[in-house]
Amino acid sequence: MHISETQTKAMTTAGLNLIAQALSIYDSDLRLVVCNAPFQQMFSLPDTLVTPGATFKDTIRHLALSGEYGAVEDVETFVKERVTQARTFTAHYMERTRANGRTISVEGSPLPQGGWVTVYTDITAVKQHEALLRARSDALNDQVLAHTEQLAQTNRERAAMITTLEETKRQLTESEARMRLTTEMMPAHIAHLDADGFYTYSNRRLSSVIPGKPSNIIAMHISDALGDAAFSQIAPALTQAYEGHSKVLEFTDTASARRIRVAFTPDTRGGVYILSMDVTEETQTRVALQQTRKRELAAQTISGLAHDFSNLLTIILGLQSRLARQHGLPDTASELINSTLAAARRGGALLSAIADVTGPRAIRPVATNLDTLIRDFDRLAGPALPPGVSLTVTNHAGDANALIDKGKVTDCLLNLLLNARDACGTTGQITLTQQLVHDTWVEWVMRDTGAGFSPQALERGFDPFFTTKGSEGSGLGLSMVYDMSKSAGGDLRLSNRSEGGAEITLRLPFRPALPATTGLVLLVEDEDHLREGVRDLLMTLGHSVIEATSADEATALLADLPDIAFILSDIQLKGEATGLDLAQRTGGKTPLLLMTALPADDPLHIEAARLAPVLRKPFDRSDLARLLGPSGIAAQ
Repeated sequence: MHISETQTKAMTTAGLNLIAQALSIYDSDLRLVVCNAPFQQMFSLPDTLVTPGATFKDTIRHLALSGEYGAVEDVETFVKERVTQARTFTAHYMERTRANGRTISVEGSPLPQGGWVTVYTDITAVKQHEALLRARSDALNDQVLAHTEQLAQTNRERAAMITTLEETKRQLTESEARMRLTTEMMPAHIAHLDADGFYTYSNRRLSSVIPGKPSNIIAMHISDALGDAAFSQIAPALTQAYEGHSKVLEFTDTASARRIRVAFTPDTRGGVYILSMDVTEETQTRVALQQTRKRELAAQTISGLAHDFSNLLTIILGLQSRLARQHGLPDTASELINSTLAAARRGGALLSAIADVTGPRAIRPVATNLDTLIRDFDRLAGPALPPGVSLTVTNHAGDANALIDKGKVTDCLLNLLLNARDACGTTGQITLTQQLVHDTWVEWVMRDTGAGFSPQALERGFDPFFTTKGSEGSGLGLSMVYDMSKSAGGDLRLSNRSEGGAEITLRLPFRPALPATTGLVLLVEDEDHLREGVRDLLMTLGHSVIEATSADEATALLADLPDIAFILSDIQLKGEATGLDLAQRTGGKTPLLLMTALPADDPLHIEAARLAPVLRKPFDRSDLARLLGPSGIAAQ
């Protein structure tokens, strides 16, 4: 039967109250921990002074004022002296006669963890017996009487000492048990060898650190416990530890193929302390991190080359597009132009592939009709659901056009749908609502009638590889959606519905599609050849173009020309200010499109994606047109 802490406390208090002597225990801060009823009765103490937490100082002051110690001239000085004596925490035995004429003995014993326990015994009857013996001393030998009194006092002191020793023994036993439990719970082998290599202490974790080894190894030699193969690998370090040098090494246990780390610490009294751990998974992770670091170094090495190459490809695409529109060229020239364009596009695809290997895929927003997006998703999602699970799709965003990565959004919604489907089982209902929130966010809310998220899933649902589906799940679905939402400047939230089931809210910044009708465009690019190619692409789409080479120059033009329809700016510009600074200066008043050849995991690229749509270099006329909405596509 399990006994609660409250029951245990009540039983302990009842037991203490049955003791004839008065008892009190104060902690190292001189505050009452526990006392029994005879303690309150003996000294007529109020309830406030027998409540745990009452101070020793207040108790002494009360006793002094109540006449317990007779006449006291300066109470505060008296109290201060008693408190100072109490803080020494030394064992003591004394006898004193109270103001009411009764005699008590006071036995105090310090506790190992601080504080002390005191037992008060009424010895009035004993003292009366001694007085009677003294009155009849004419019939007794004075020496025998003195010896009797001394023996009685010695017996009482010895009894107090025995009580102290028993309490100390109990405390040491509890301390040893706690230490044993602690060492057994640690995921490591902790041991001590004597000067001859025999175990004098060991927890029972050797078999969990090195599979196949014994657990009960006390009094066994280390070479026998580990076996010849493992012992031969640690023997040199062990020898150095016996010579007084601390050593740490790692070795691979041949039989189990586990990687073990061992620390040897010399014992100044002879022998060696040992701490060993299984670090196989840590080693594997370390190797994986080293490989990841190699990938990062490779990405850093090629990013600069990729940036320049992207700009060159953009220039080539622009020049070849201009050449293709020239009249009177022979058929062979058109064939060569098309081949050059195809090669440049393959170069752009190669750069994208490199970016995918060295970092996350860049978000490529295009002008997307939200009503079309949600209807296409409804048609796509139907076959993925079992007959007993229904999907209801509602669009509150109307026919708005937004700049989003349609492919990634669709992938994210499918991931959320599959999770909802698995939560529902064979029967259930799933709803998806699309809406605009304050013209700031595009929001998708998916709800299901499943069991909802567990507390652990609500806390760790976005962690890579976390799954509640066991071997059936990869643990990458929600983390992928979360990564996409954050990369685009959005958010993802998990919650449980009051009526049952789960709810997931995906939000992305709502950026209306840039105007594609003819208008004045501010092109900001610091490389002449690149600026010339992009200008030509914009003009073929029906725009007038005004140019700038820096953020400062562009800011001045915006102040002078209020009719600018939108801005197309590179991220890296001449001067200290970047395209990101230009985006912040506009404050969203003028539509802005950023372009770059930086990889998707570059900090500038990531920050740019939070501020505005980003067009990845190299790009051609059709790439630019897709960002300018249906009208722009029609202008091709």
